[in-house]
Amino acid sequence: MTIFDNLFKMTGFGAITPCTVVMWFIGFILLYLGIKKKYEPLLLVPIAFGLLLVNFPGVLPSGESMGVVTATDENGIMHKTLIEIAKEHGILNFLYYSLIKTGFLPPIIFMGVGAMTDFGPMLRNLRLAFFGAAAQIGIFTMIFAALFSGLFDMNEASALGIIGGADGPTAIYTTIILADHLLGPIAIAAYSYMALVPVVIPMVVKLLMSKKELKINMREMDKKYPKKREIKNIHTVKILFPIILALIIAILVPSALPLVGMLLFGNLLKEIGESTSRLSTTASGPLMNIATIFLGLCVGATMTAEAFFDLKTIGIIVGGFFAFAISIAGGIISVKVYNLFAEKKINPLIGATGLSAVPMASRVANEIAFPE
Repeated sequence: MTIFDNLFKMTGFGAITPCTVVMWFIGFILLYLGIKKKYEPLLLVPIAFGLLLVNFPGVLPSGESMGVVTATDENGIMHKTLIEIAKEHGILNFLYYSLIKTGFLPPIIFMGVGAMTDFGPMLRNLRLAFFGAAAQIGIFTMIFAALFSGLFDMNEASALGIIGGADGPTAIYTTIILADHLLGPIAIAAYSYMALVPVVIPMVVKLLMSKKELKINMREMDKKYPKKREIKNIHTVKILFPIILALIIAILVPSALPLVGMLLFGNLLKEIGESTSRLSTTASGPLMNIATIFLGLCVGATMTAEAFFDLKTIGIIVGGFFAFAISIAGGIISVKVYNLFAEKKINPLIGATGLSAVPMASRVANEIAFPE
């Protein structure tokens, strides 16, 4: 019997609880959405598998959970070397504390996003920037709603609200600074709703847009109302844009520069052209892919059963959805208001792309409008 007892202890059966089984079910749902439904598989598959790994018995030694030990604990994990973390708390904790807790991966991903972004359409029509700004209303609406609920303090409410910006690296970066104990559920909510953009945007569009508005053809509008001024040298403008914007941000909002600065640096590498093409290709390709793999695994690995079955976590998941939906609605409504006073109409679906869910939001909006 001693032999059988020892064999049983070597397996993971003794560590399985109803809560861990529920977490497996959630992980399998996310895998299904990523693999079968193809909802942002580059994000959902690593996140889902990280969630499964951290809830499998034996992955985290001694029942350790990611992010539960704060820097205020003198004997906590934050006061150990990376080698000690890997040895005592497992490889997932090592990846989490070295890549996520330090804030390393979000700027790297932003650099890759910048190298894939073309600001040309916005620079040719600067009105679009205002619709992008209007699409951030979900952030501020949810901050006040979260405060009113009494569940969250100001820092926690702000970290929750940032989900409405629909940008994973921004949500992670902001939460690390404001409320790092909520990083797991906020990151999961942000990335899950980003992946569900093909579901959320059509829902909001059906509520707010008419068939007539969907039929607005912006190319026909350009022909009917041609621009009075054209940018003579768009290539030069696109090179100057990230440099000048980085300077403005450094002066006005220096705390945002580590994140946005990397976005603009990646964009500058792209716009310079052939002489920096190897750098922009690396930033938007191999480096971006490596960062995405580790970010997804680490984000998923923050979702232990203990972290998930918490009232604040439920509030984050529900609040994150409304922040997301309100942001989409804010962008659409801002275009509808603009159209009331403008001869040259803009398709309100442009407002839905004010989300930072790049490039999924634009792709979904185009797919909705194209048949019309």
